[in-house]
Amino acid sequence: MRPLHAKTLVRRAGQMLATASVAVAALACANAASAQTLTIESWRNDDADVWNSQIIPAFNKKFPNIKVQFKADPPTEYNAALNARLTGGTAGDLITCRPFDASLDLFKKGQLISVNEVKGIENFSDVAKSAWSTDDGKTTFCMPMASVIHGFIYNKPIFDELKLAPPKTMSEFYAVLDKIKAHGKYTPLAMGTADQWEAATMGFQNIGVNYWKGEEGRKALIEGKQKFTDPAYIQTFSELAKWAPYMGKGYQSQKYPDTQNLFALGRAAIYPAGSWDVPIFRKQADFEFDAFAPPVPDGQGKCYISDHTDIALGINAKSKNVEAAKTFLSWIATSEFADIYANALPGFFPLSKEKVTVKDPVAAKFVGWRSTCDSSIRNSYQILSRGTPNLENELWNVSAQVLNGTMKPEEAAKKAEDGLAGWYEPHKK
Repeated sequence: MRPLHAKTLVRRAGQMLATASVAVAALACANAASAQTLTIESWRNDDADVWNSQIIPAFNKKFPNIKVQFKADPPTEYNAALNARLTGGTAGDLITCRPFDASLDLFKKGQLISVNEVKGIENFSDVAKSAWSTDDGKTTFCMPMASVIHGFIYNKPIFDELKLAPPKTMSEFYAVLDKIKAHGKYTPLAMGTADQWEAATMGFQNIGVNYWKGEEGRKALIEGKQKFTDPAYIQTFSELAKWAPYMGKGYQSQKYPDTQNLFALGRAAIYPAGSWDVPIFRKQADFEFDAFAPPVPDGQGKCYISDHTDIALGINAKSKNVEAAKTFLSWIATSEFADIYANALPGFFPLSKEKVTVKDPVAAKFVGWRSTCDSSIRNSYQILSRGTPNLENELWNVSAQVLNGTMKPEEAAKKAEDGLAGWYEPHKK
């Protein structure tokens, strides 16, 4: 072979150097592009530490080039704040999705994208996906994360001191409350009405599911076969009205954190709860606590629980990091995430098909009710809060007024029904 001329060698060396420089530059750009930062929007401002200390670090062990930051608003401010940021183009990449209508509305506005093709969505049943799917079930727009269960948490030392047993029926429930009140040292029932949502969520929805018989009643409301003025709903409001004498002084101005503190400090015996409160009390309470299911009406054998599809994660349609966001969603569909979430946040029960052992005994008590009671979801979430007035917000208001004694049960039921009938065709009959 003829040797290359010196000029040719120099020229080729220069070409190789230029090619290498381009390759290095391209690699640097790729690395810069892969080192993306995802921002998660959430209403759960009480679990930021778990996200920052456990969930995000576990994700970063597998995906070190995708940084994640968790940002939360107070629950009562989240919807309005999120909507403002989405409209203004400043919302995060990943949107924590409330179940049913609130998130469906975001999808219809083009603010969330379909996750049908995101790897991991196959790990969820149609029931698990239903809270974040279109009415026809064809498109899912948020990756399901967890459900929560309603019931009552109680202070075991107080129950032991007063020789009380967890009630199973409503008459037993009031007998227990009467004994605690007569003793005089403890607030029988820890709940406030200043924020309103607890009155409906941990009050009306918690006990009401036994009166309207779970899914039977919930679906009948949607179909227009039942109305809020029917006996089951008036009975539920009537039971709520009986709580007021047991809720302690100043409950009308008591906010959700105040109620949590009241119970965590050992000053209240019973806390109408969502299972999401378990990790809060694990951190704050220095006494043993346990849980009992919503007491059933006297003479009713079958029990029902509000086992509510609660939380999912979707992708902001305007995110500049969609592929990285899909990677994160795929990871939260894994058994690794499910195990971390179920046990770092006991009381949030993963919705994936992956088997998870719930280690916290009180959280395990909540989830154990699934084997003895029929599950349902909150009756205001699917379809019935799409109009104005919003049924969910209406139930917050009337439930709080019933507890405050400023509205009678029949009036509360009529206001809820009139509001629904004002825009929802099946209730206009």
